[in-house]
Amino acid sequence: GGDVVVLYASLYDDVRMVVNLSGRFYLEKGIEERLGKEFLDRINKEGYIDVTNKSGNVLYTVTKESLMERLNTDMHATSLSISKECSFFTVHGSADEIIPVEDAYEFAKHIPTHKLCVVEGADHCYTRHRKELSDAVVGFITSKKVPKNVILYVVLCSIASGLLAPLISLR
Repeated sequence: GGDVVVLYASLYDDVRMVVNLSGRFYLEKGIEERLGKEFLDRINKEGYIDVTNKSGNVLYTVTKESLMERLNTDMHATSLSISKECSFFTVHGSADEIIPVEDAYEFAKHIPTHKLCVVEGADHCYTRHRKELSDAVVGFITSKKVPKNVILYVVLCSIASGLLAPLISLR
């Protein structure tokens, strides 16, 4: 998810812009909700956990190694490593039930070039706030001067797929 983009931006100085949609700052949180109460016992016994949907289809696999990597990732240090040349924008819903809006404030606290937009009343999927989300992201991107030879890569999670059309029309 978004944490991978933040990690990438912390490692490479050529990243000029990050749009963080409802990203998690405290990576150790939310694991039990996704993997189940006995996730640690299961992953220690089997070495991995298959995460399935309601139909029983495997959505993805979490290995013990990938879980430990997540638990050992320090987003505070990662945030401080992001280049001063990188424009960083976080959009987060005030009513996000998956990732608390407090995580967005942590990014804002530690990334000097950070701009924060809290969408009042929006849940994690921006169910009733797609237009506000789209307007905020498009507004941020178009407010920045991007050289013609730079390609903008926009990573969207499935919850924000409604943004794809307006973002494609930017270039």
